[in-house]
Amino acid sequence: MQWTVHAIKYAERNARTRGDSFVFDDHAAAAHGMDYFVWLLECDGRRIVVDTGYDMAEAARRDRPILRDPVEALGALGVSAETVDTVIITHLHYDHAGGLDRYPAATFHLQAAEMAYATGPCMCHDVLQMPFTADHVCEMVRHVYAGRVVFHDGSAEVAPGVRVHCVGGHSRGLQVVEVDTGHGPLCLASDASHYYENFLAAKPFPIVVDMQPMLDGFDTIQQLGGGASRVIPGHDPLVTSLFPVHETVPFAWRLDVGPSRAVSLDTL
Repeated sequence: MQWTVHAIKYAERNARTRGDSFVFDDHAAAAHGMDYFVWLLECDGRRIVVDTGYDMAEAARRDRPILRDPVEALGALGVSAETVDTVIITHLHYDHAGGLDRYPAATFHLQAAEMAYATGPCMCHDVLQMPFTADHVCEMVRHVYAGRVVFHDGSAEVAPGVRVHCVGGHSRGLQVVEVDTGHGPLCLASDASHYYENFLAAKPFPIVVDMQPMLDGFDTIQQLGGGASRVIPGHDPLVTSLFPVHETVPFAWRLDVGPSRAVSLDTL
């Protein structure tokens, strides 16, 4: 099957520095913005949502405003969260797994390692707990008890042409999404690489539970995508300039057609 893929931007945070994005950066104080996305896969009338973002309440709690509600952003593309039947959660950090209860018909796909991590003894440490929101994790637990979570242990097929692979690193059960498209394979890296520069220069992101899987994951995502140009980082504002904007929705970009130029450290 050949899927169409869109990145949908719902937030941005520009009061950041390169030190927030890269370990051991030579220009740590330089400004370095971040965009926040959810992703939509479509094929033959079927729709899969990858990650659910966070809502206005979470934005207020963390003092990290959003530009638009992720559910309403999906609605602009003709997608009702109430009818979505498949949601892939790459990991349970607050900006990827909020508002799960707004998808009442969905089955959620999650790595077993991520649920164990988010509910286990590591969460006794404030620095590891910080990217998680307890209410989001509890929502997922309730969905487990309702029989609405499919757990994966490594690599698995979610739908024909859509596969998940556990890479860990940033979070213990972080999974990336490999998608078959009419223009070749595509890897939605999510936070396996927040920015192109993370994987192209092998520069880790500072929020990390295990450094080696993060570094190994930089190679894995390029193998899955068939090259750097077919890897979509989770938070890079460059996505909005490299890919064509949606015909009618100015905050969505089509990813499966490929970037406007080859992606490398020399071309960024």
